[in-house]
Amino acid sequence: MTSPAASSASSRTVPARPNLAFRQLRGRLSPGEFAAAVRRSAREIGEQVSCDARYVGRVESGEIRCPNYAYERVFRHMFPGLTLPDMGFAPREAVRGRGARTAAVGAAPLATEPDHRDTRIQICEESDVLRRAFITGGPAAALGFAALHPIEAAAAAAAHVPGPRVPATGRPGAAEAAAVEEAVRHIRLLDDRHGAEGIYRRATQPLRAAYELLDAGVQRRSVSDRLHAGAGELAITVGWLAHDSGRFDDARSHYAEALATARVCGDAALEAHAFCNTAFLARDAGRPREAVRAAQAAQQAAKHLASPRLLSLLALREAGGWAGLADRTGCEEALARAGRLFAGGPRDGDPEWMTFYGEAELAGLEAQCWSALGEAGRAAEHARRAVALQDAHFTRNIALFTAELAGDLAAGGEAEEAAAAGDRVLTLLEQVRSARIRTMLDDTARRLRAYHGDAVAGFLERHAASAAAARGTTAAG
Repeated sequence: MTSPAASSASSRTVPARPNLAFRQLRGRLSPGEFAAAVRRSAREIGEQVSCDARYVGRVESGEIRCPNYAYERVFRHMFPGLTLPDMGFAPREAVRGRGARTAAVGAAPLATEPDHRDTRIQICEESDVLRRAFITGGPAAALGFAALHPIEAAAAAAAHVPGPRVPATGRPGAAEAAAVEEAVRHIRLLDDRHGAEGIYRRATQPLRAAYELLDAGVQRRSVSDRLHAGAGELAITVGWLAHDSGRFDDARSHYAEALATARVCGDAALEAHAFCNTAFLARDAGRPREAVRAAQAAQQAAKHLASPRLLSLLALREAGGWAGLADRTGCEEALARAGRLFAGGPRDGDPEWMTFYGEAELAGLEAQCWSALGEAGRAAEHARRAVALQDAHFTRNIALFTAELAGDLAAGGEAEEAAAAGDRVLTLLEQVRSARIRTMLDDTARRLRAYHGDAVAGFLERHAASAAAARGTTAAG
């Protein structure tokens, strides 16, 4: 039973301490000008935040001790290489959950009510809604985090991904819907930094819980729509983790579950996303004709969504299928369509999940198409551009496109440069775990065994050691 002191603590906070580090980052810009810069940066990576001068003031005064995940992504995009503590923010675990409530006991109450205008997903930022709607399942040690691979431990330390539960009333509400939505954002953030392998198994827990919420029944249509969309996006996200981990059958099942959810609630955006990922999976699984059909179905679902960028990505998924079929004409037509649609720029209707899709991704996916068509030189040109343009936040994608570059260079006989690119991937794989990237690097190593030279020999030796370590970690898991 909760003590009176603990109950009262939920409405209190520790005394605010001015965030001087963040104030220095603002420089000579006024709060309004800085807020405009934040909004511009958000649009660059596909985030949706409604930052204004008041929000900037709340951060600098210390009222907002830690930003939500959307703002965190934007700030990291604006200030590459800086962590949240570097920006003057408190660790997330000190602001959320039991630790935050313990620190809050006896502190002075807030002078004003929190402002809910900052962003559509700000609902979880200055409240404990997420922790009330999610169950942690015990301390990190009880969940086995201490025995994890270092990357898994880093992901777990960043923030645990618990699962939502049916509230005491028996009827899920807006808080539970918000918790599911936040779980999706959280998992995607961890995936961007660490890759899928370290978090896939733990991400299935909130997915099961999300569908339990749907089974519990929802009275309000608006909440029901949010829960269906959130559960479907969570299924796609977990499916992607399985996909990137090489668990293709699991991924196919999760994508099918998301598609069924989309059909049940008539959500065209969710349907387009599910077909998009299904097309991607089919291409990687060696089913190019299915990839084309799924991509075309996604385009049909998305045609009224007012998002040229989404249609551009779907055209690239189709191009990947045509390339797998060795249909150069079909591939080139789809690539040209993708480029025209991308040039239409970002729109308000762009889905939140498309934060990864920018010029770097466009170039990287085109590189994969040319590679499949046997155009190694052309593929390397696009892969090199993808690496150069990739945002520092997306560590996994930097590794992915560098691996693509290494493979294309090796296929074109550029052994020394391929080995150098492969070495960079091995360094990145100390931070990222992805079976897909390792498979690409294995192919590069096989090609390079026919070549000699110090750089090639050094890469092959390092790759063999890394592959052996990865096999050992997989066997231990």
